[in-house]
Amino acid sequence: MVTGAASGIGKAVVERLARDGVEVIAVDIAEDGLRKLDAPHSRTMVANVAEPDDRARIAAAADGADYLVNAAGIIRFKPIFEFTLQDWRDIFAVNAESTFFLCQAIGPKLRPGGAIVNLSSSSAKLASTIEVAIYAASKTTILSITRSFAYALASRPIRVNAICPGIVDTPMQDRVLDEVAHLRGTTREALNETRNRSVPLGRPSSAEECAGAIRFLLSEESSYMTGQAVNFTGGLVMW
Repeated sequence: MVTGAASGIGKAVVERLARDGVEVIAVDIAEDGLRKLDAPHSRTMVANVAEPDDRARIAAAADGADYLVNAAGIIRFKPIFEFTLQDWRDIFAVNAESTFFLCQAIGPKLRPGGAIVNLSSSSAKLASTIEVAIYAASKTTILSITRSFAYALASRPIRVNAICPGIVDTPMQDRVLDEVAHLRGTTREALNETRNRSVPLGRPSSAEECAGAIRFLLSEESSYMTGQAVNFTGGLVMW
């Protein structure tokens, strides 16, 4: 079961799992994006993870699954002093609330030996992009959610880990460049150059590279890892 499956990292995860012969249920609110998946072993479900009734449908469909990847997420851009309570509630509903309650509903139904990967972000560990402060707060919350469910599900055993991607070449990152550059009064090109210089490896990752790391966290190759926040940042974050 993969949420946020219609684009970005979620899409790359679905397609990587499908290539490996895994039958995937791909969930997203964007029906058009789901139609474009190149994943022959997948089936799709249009659902809004922020809605309790839709989460119940997702959980019912995931009964007996091996894996859950919580990749659904939204982001908004504003000066930090202009964010509203509604911004907070909207972002947390998709990013943090859905992660908690899908782990709660699906985790106990996963087959013993299964795994969950929650999508956090390098924003959970960095404070430099204050134009996405609520997004960053929601991604920090995901780290706590991950640790709690790692303890709660260890006896099954179900492993629960988070991945913290840095700069990943996705549609969301395109929006980050456009919106943050506008708010800072600079150009997209200048911001992109500055961000890439901040990465020791000197470049963003592809969504497919990140999907490979998530595949590792789902696999038996990581069988002794749980409750971890794994950086995937090209060295941008080293703690």
